[in-house]
Amino acid sequence: MDKKNRRSFIKKLGVAGAAATISPMAFAKETKPFEFLKRTNGNNDLSTLRIALIGAGGMGTADTLTALEHPNIELKAVCDLYTARLDAAKANWGSHLFTTKNYKEVLKRDDIDAVIIGTPDHWHKQIGIDALKSGKHVYCEKPMVHSVGEGMELINAWKKSGKIFMVGSQGLSSLGNEKAKELLANGAIGDINYAEGFWARNSPIGAWQYPIPDDASPETVDWDTYIANTNKRPYEANRFFRWRNYIDYGTGMSGDLFVHLFSSLHFITNSYGPTKISATGGLRYWKDGREVPDVLLGMFDYPDTEQHPGFDLSLRCNFVDGTSGSTYLKIVGSKGSMDVKWEEVVLKRNANSFDDDDPFTKEKMKGKTQLSDRKHMVPPLELVYKAENGYKGAHYDHFSNFFNAIRNGGSVVEDPVFAFRAAAPALLCNDSYRQNKFMEWDPVNMKLKS
Repeated sequence: MDKKNRRSFIKKLGVAGAAATISPMAFAKETKPFEFLKRTNGNNDLSTLRIALIGAGGMGTADTLTALEHPNIELKAVCDLYTARLDAAKANWGSHLFTTKNYKEVLKRDDIDAVIIGTPDHWHKQIGIDALKSGKHVYCEKPMVHSVGEGMELINAWKKSGKIFMVGSQGLSSLGNEKAKELLANGAIGDINYAEGFWARNSPIGAWQYPIPDDASPETVDWDTYIANTNKRPYEANRFFRWRNYIDYGTGMSGDLFVHLFSSLHFITNSYGPTKISATGGLRYWKDGREVPDVLLGMFDYPDTEQHPGFDLSLRCNFVDGTSGSTYLKIVGSKGSMDVKWEEVVLKRNANSFDDDDPFTKEKMKGKTQLSDRKHMVPPLELVYKAENGYKGAHYDHFSNFFNAIRNGGSVVEDPVFAFRAAAPALLCNDSYRQNKFMEWDPVNMKLKS
């Protein structure tokens, strides 16, 4: 947007726009102005799509439940390496389901249009490529790959396939992210110069100490298949059911949680990603044999590009946070800031471009320019955008994007190129932590700098 249009937007936001679109209670005492965010209806094509689930753990099951909330979606098959999950799938979704521990048996079926990949991270790339080659559309959990070196192989397979490949950082499809993107583009906070994100938890489940089933054993878990593409070792229940804690299978706090923040930030700013990445942290509390930190901090340099001015990003994740449950993304600009959540955006702005009340500024201006004591018309300093009642959520909308793209030959918000640019800095954050050095990244060409 050019400077003229941006100035026009700011004027409208400050005078007419905010007042015209907010609740009648906006000007009541101590009530913050707010505006409802709305979701418009999508395409009406409701042809039946047949899906299969590969990896029926917590996230894969949640994805499938969300997918089945959409009209004309039929679940045909479920694959998992743990027997009880296959039994549960039939109990929950019908005895007619085809179930197997071999994902290739699912991909051979001609009654399946798309697959959901909810496996541990170390299987995302290979199952994704095999699914594309078999002619299936793919919804794959984030991060798209387990290591930076896997990214281009999957991207090339997707480009060759002609199929839809959606990655599951569902916040990208949220009303909150869409409003934040619009506000930034329209100059509501000026030019971005800094952003920060925080993800806090304080519980065993939040810290990935998932329960181990009583029947877990080499007889009920296909351990050999699980470790077929990584280091060989004897069966260990923790490494299967608490896989996020181990580098052979998971991608730690950054791959699991930072990647959400990268995805949202890149969507809002149109950024390709940072060029310099550094991380520090440690294992402070959950000393249960895990190989990844429970406190992690990352710092990232975003260069000046056609998409946005240069800015810095700070990300934090804490699994021993006594406040618990805090998650946010803040984007700071020269004229204000935004606190971005999936169902809410809080826009905060300065009353004036220059702070006339700053005593240092007043002293500097003495004898140069007379400061006016005339009062100003001041727009709301804080404006809250909230999802309207009945909003089905980002997860639902992410699958709507996926299914609409399949039915209508369209595109998705998080294709493999976008997803790799979001995953790469998260994965390099792990590398920086382990190698104790800055990582240099080329986000345009998606490769490490030599």
